[in-house]
Amino acid sequence: MRVTAKICGINDPEAMRAAISGGASHVGLVFYPPSPRAVKPGEAMALSSVVPERVQKVGLFVDPEDDQIDKTLFVVKLDLLQLHGDETPERVRDLKQRTGKKVMKVIKVSEASDIARAEAYVRIADALMFDAKPPPGMKDALPGGNAVSFDWRILSGHKWPLPWMLAGGLHAGNVAEAVALSDAAIVDTSSGVEDTPGRKNVEKIAVFLGTVAEIR
Repeated sequence: MRVTAKICGINDPEAMRAAISGGASHVGLVFYPPSPRAVKPGEAMALSSVVPERVQKVGLFVDPEDDQIDKTLFVVKLDLLQLHGDETPERVRDLKQRTGKKVMKVIKVSEASDIARAEAYVRIADALMFDAKPPPGMKDALPGGNAVSFDWRILSGHKWPLPWMLAGGLHAGNVAEAVALSDAAIVDTSSGVEDTPGRKNVEKIAVFLGTVAEIR
C-alpha cells in the first residue's frame, strides 16, 4: 500500500512549493477566518496557481454559507471541498449539486462510537476524513489543526466504499505508527509541520513527506 499525504493550512508560497516538491498528493487552503492559517480567495488563487494537476487542491470550510462558497469558487479552482463543521448529509448533497465539486466530510473522533457518524455520509460524500475532536475545555480550540490526536486503533479494520484520510496531531515522529494502527492510505497534517500555528516550516514539510514516502 502506497501512503500519500495532504499538507493543510498552506498560506505562503514557500510552504506550497515545499509541499509540491516533497510529493504531497493534496494541498489544503483554509477558508475559515478565525483560523491562523486562513487565506482570502485572492491569496488562495495566487498560491494555487503553481499547483500541478497531479496534486489535488482542497478548500477547507466550516459550516459555509452558499455566498462564501460561490465567491471562493469564482476566484479559486478547487478540486475538493473539505467540510469541517457540523454539515448534515443533506447539506453535503446540496453543495455537491450546487457546485459540481467533490466533497469530503470530516468526522470528528474522540472515542470508538464517533466512527458510526460516517455511515450517514458514505453514499453522499466523495471522501471522508477522521480528525481528532478537541477535548472539552480546550482553550481557543479550532475545528481542526489543534495538534490533538485520538486512538488510531479505533479505525483499524473498518472499510468504507470511498477514500478516507487520517488527521489529528500527525507529525514525522508518529505518522508511521498512525498508519500502522489505523490502516490509513492518506494522512493529513497542518500543525505537525509548523513552528507556530499558521507558520509552516519547509524543512518539517520535507521531513514529514519523506517519512510518509517510506511507509510500506
